[in-house]
Amino acid sequence: MTYDYDMIAIGAGSGGLSAVEKAAELGKKTAVVEARHLGGTCVNAGCVPKKVMWFAANIATAIQDAPDFAFDVRLQGFDWATLVEKRQGYIKMINDWYAGHLQDLGVEVLKGWGRLVDEHTVEVDGQRYTAQTIVLSPGAEPIVPPIPGAELGITSDGFFALKQQPGKVAIIGAGYIGVELAGVFRALGTEVTLVDIAPEPVPAFDGMLKEQVKTNLEADGVVLKMPFRVTALEKAADNTLSVVGESETLSGFEQIIWAVGRRPLTAKLGLENVGIETERGYIPVDEWQHTGVGDIYAIGDAAVGFPQLTPVAIRAGRYLARRLYNGETKLKLDLTYVPTVVFAHPPLGTVGLTEEQARAQYGEAVKVYTSVFTPMRFAFTRHQPKTALKLVCVGETEKVVGIHLAGDAVDEMLQGFAVAVQMGATKADLDATIAIHPTSSEELVTMR
Repeated sequence: MTYDYDMIAIGAGSGGLSAVEKAAELGKKTAVVEARHLGGTCVNAGCVPKKVMWFAANIATAIQDAPDFAFDVRLQGFDWATLVEKRQGYIKMINDWYAGHLQDLGVEVLKGWGRLVDEHTVEVDGQRYTAQTIVLSPGAEPIVPPIPGAELGITSDGFFALKQQPGKVAIIGAGYIGVELAGVFRALGTEVTLVDIAPEPVPAFDGMLKEQVKTNLEADGVVLKMPFRVTALEKAADNTLSVVGESETLSGFEQIIWAVGRRPLTAKLGLENVGIETERGYIPVDEWQHTGVGDIYAIGDAAVGFPQLTPVAIRAGRYLARRLYNGETKLKLDLTYVPTVVFAHPPLGTVGLTEEQARAQYGEAVKVYTSVFTPMRFAFTRHQPKTALKLVCVGETEKVVGIHLAGDAVDEMLQGFAVAVQMGATKADLDATIAIHPTSSEELVTMR
């Protein structure tokens, strides 16, 4: 049978774009379906704009610390609207680059919402297209819980739509997104209350990181309400907003932001037309990202078992195309050690098993090394966030199965150490590495 395309991807985020780009580079005719903007969540309402705001917050902190380094300066003002304008200009530049890059590769962009008709047919706003292979990469969207007044809050998408800086906000959810937004807002001068049903922020992380993040947030003046079960949102006569809990109401907010997780955008994909059944909305896949139906694959945030991280989706998309079109049939995504960073203030990073996970798996064979100190950057400033580092090792060889970091510059520090963990480094390998002094990262090769 002759098809319109060799591959169609539904969703022009990191996963879908990577699959069709690599397939096109390998000589295949491809198309990508997208109703919004090229680049998906990461470029338009995630990693990229978040990091711009994080850099701004870091600069604000540096200005506040400058007098302690003998600079006669002070923070005299900050224009949120101007920063947003510059940020959106940067994002448009990326969007435009993608459009040109796809055109150069010969990848066709099909504008609209994609829906499966059968195993080889995609409908886009009434027009049908066929392909030998279909890649489902629709991404995810922020969750808004079904409680009274929920519509009074905005999501992380709404955060990026703010044209003016609110003076007082409540953020509901203390995971990745909530902690990151709390840090940005607070560093730029907004009063912040962080609310979560869990007793600690970033609950999925190593215990040391949870404690350090809590300490840093409180030191920066973020009010923590944990555990706190939200039952409703309300608006007062003066248009201020309240977060209603089971035994307490938090009031006087200009904005309330939902950061309680994300759900896959699979409800309107037409999965029922090809017999794909989801698990809590996620698409089941095997280790090759195959759905079990025809030539249909799923990658990215909407696939079962995928960390919701841009580099994971990119790797999956490229590997899929190489397996299909370059004869690399055994190329498989390895998710054993996936490094990740929360861009808090200061950031935290992690790769591998937490201490709790390692002890559950290996018991008494686990040995842990830790170091907590004030980095030189803050040695004589009034603002003194700590840096905390942990190595989780296993067995007689003390193989490093986890590294957990919180503190200044750990976002850049972790990438190199993640290579060592991926390669199976032991504590002795780290010990044998000459330290770079004076740095915070040297602590990871000098721990005793």
